Amino acid sequence: MLPISPDKIAYVIIRAREVDSGVNAWAHSGHRTGHGARSELHEFIAAMNEDERASLVALMWIGRDTFDAEELAEALETAKVERGERTEDYLMSEPRLADLLESGMEALGISPEDAEDEVQRPV
Repeated sequence: MLPISPDKIAYVIIRAREVDSGVNAWAHSGHRTGHGARSELHEFIAAMNEDERASLVALMWIGRDTFDAEELAEALETAKVERGERTEDYLMSEPRLADLLESGMEALGISPEDAEDEVQRPV
């Protein structure tokens, strides 16, 4: 089991897509640039605890087939051991971050669509 909630992963996926598109789709009046979304995503990941950041890295690696889903424990441990000073910079340097996280979730039997729907549901 991952030590991060699917909602947090979904939030990262949604924000990563906004960064890729250059627009914050959630802005109600006008549009912020991709830089605003990039800063928000960067701060969100930086505020996570070590286990959550390692989970994102492990998911990304599983999504790009560096590890198999069955090797989740090894991927998590490797992510913790090899973590650099700024995991958020490492994750955000991956241009396919959103797609890789979604693939990693699917490989682990977690529905990215359900998680993203939950995050985007109005309160």
